[in-house]
Amino acid sequence: MNREYHKWYSSRLGRDMELLVFGHAGLPVIVFPTSGGTFHEFEDRHMISALAHRIEPGNLQVFCVDAVDFESWYNKNVPPRWRIARHCQFEDYVLNEVLPLIRMKNQYPGLVSVGCSFGGFHAANIALRHPWQFSGLLSMSGAFDMSNFLNGYHDQDVYFNQPTQYIPNLSDHSILEQMRRQKIVLASGWDDQCLGQNQYLSRLLGEKAIPHNLYIWETHNSHDWPTWEKMVQYYL
Repeated sequence: MNREYHKWYSSRLGRDMELLVFGHAGLPVIVFPTSGGTFHEFEDRHMISALAHRIEPGNLQVFCVDAVDFESWYNKNVPPRWRIARHCQFEDYVLNEVLPLIRMKNQYPGLVSVGCSFGGFHAANIALRHPWQFSGLLSMSGAFDMSNFLNGYHDQDVYFNQPTQYIPNLSDHSILEQMRRQKIVLASGWDDQCLGQNQYLSRLLGEKAIPHNLYIWETHNSHDWPTWEKMVQYYL
């Protein structure tokens, strides 16, 4: 399997950022790590091995990015405004530094975002916010209400980075039509602490006639890697 390591200084984030690429061709997939996870988490947790049968023949090419969640959402040492601003810088990095790398290496039409737990938030949020850049998303055990990270603080950036806030008020026909072309998959489990948020986001998408699938697994400890490993094989 082709494996590449990339590292460069991001002017948007003011520090070095790293990522891994697996595969040589096929549908490009960008993977976001869980809380406190890194760009090599998907490999360490055997998720790449679980997808090897699709990566090696050139059906998928997987790009695993690093995260700055401890500098943004989890950073209790700075005011909430700084936390959301750092998140916006991270999204800017993904859109304007990582995506150009993906397109330089891979011209296959479409781009899918994937993540588990906190990575599921990133995967859903960026794809729903930018439906022209992302053709689909797979969020496993994602959480979509970030208000508890901001101590009650709210502004326009907070609003536009919480799908449960901005989706109910979407009225732009062109945006909605583009979202309706996406392949949206939400996966959770009956004992998952994020189940309610997945059901709520599913209801909001349904109210906007945005096609999607919500899969709820009957497994124990569903908010964990053994379940996500099976999910990613089924849905990606």
